[in-house]
Amino acid sequence: MPEYATGGTETILLVEDDPDLRFLMSEVLKEYGYIVVSACDGEEGLQKFEKQDSPISLVIADVVTPRMKGSELYNKIHQARPDTKFLFVSGYQANEISHNFVLDKGLNFLAKPFDLDELAIKVREVLQ
Repeated sequence: MPEYATGGTETILLVEDDPDLRFLMSEVLKEYGYIVVSACDGEEGLQKFEKQDSPISLVIADVVTPRMKGSELYNKIHQARPDTKFLFVSGYQANEISHNFVLDKGLNFLAKPFDLDELAIKVREVLQ
């Protein structure tokens, strides 16, 4: 993994229910050159995914959001576009969600709290 974060021009769907964290994550990703589409929960995220004209390269989603869990969002998006990459974030420790679909499926995961540069590094890693 690189020691520094590099950016890109891909479109990212960010699904995070904490408005302050969603804003910070969005601003940092934009600074790295990404186009960011934000949603406050899984339902809004799915609607924005379906309405987005340019393809979404990556979905960053909290594992637990109101109105639709991350696993449900993942399943619905992957039915429509199986090539869409996902990065899940959660405040739960990995061992607490060991029976969760994220770890069971071997999906990309970043534990909260994380450094915003760490987020940018992980995003580039997942996209490559």
